[in-house]
Amino acid sequence: MDDTEMLSLISSQTALETEELRSCNALTLRYGLSLSDAQIRNLVQRRFSALRDTGRVEFGSGILKKLAVEFCDSPYISQENYEDTLLELQDSFYYFKNESQDQIPDDELISFMKRCFDGVCQGSLDYLSGTTLEDLCRNTRYGYKTDGDGRLF
Repeated sequence: MDDTEMLSLISSQTALETEELRSCNALTLRYGLSLSDAQIRNLVQRRFSALRDTGRVEFGSGILKKLAVEFCDSPYISQENYEDTLLELQDSFYYFKNESQDQIPDDELISFMKRCFDGVCQGSLDYLSGTTLEDLCRNTRYGYKTDGDGRLF
């Protein structure tokens, strides 16, 4: 694949992701959350950085739309921290996909993240990524059985 084809692919992925996030505003507005065009561009650009930083490749749309839809009703997210929260969640998602050796499907990881974020983490992104997701990935790698919140049986 030459540079022209690569740029074309990145451009089309950027356009797709941008449009998907823009369409999320219709749903997230019900919860008092929306993203401006500048925020959407920033999130999409950070997606490519997160993929590069974690050595991942992704074709088609990313997980930003899924994260926005899943987390929009969280009592711990406000308009003031919405963009930053999505950025952190996206970075954590890709990092922990690698840490779990891709053994956890995307939707299950996002659902687990949401349950913990709204539950035991009480909206703390540091707690989510520093303990809860670390435990989940360690348990996944070593084959331990856990309950729905990542605690060992």
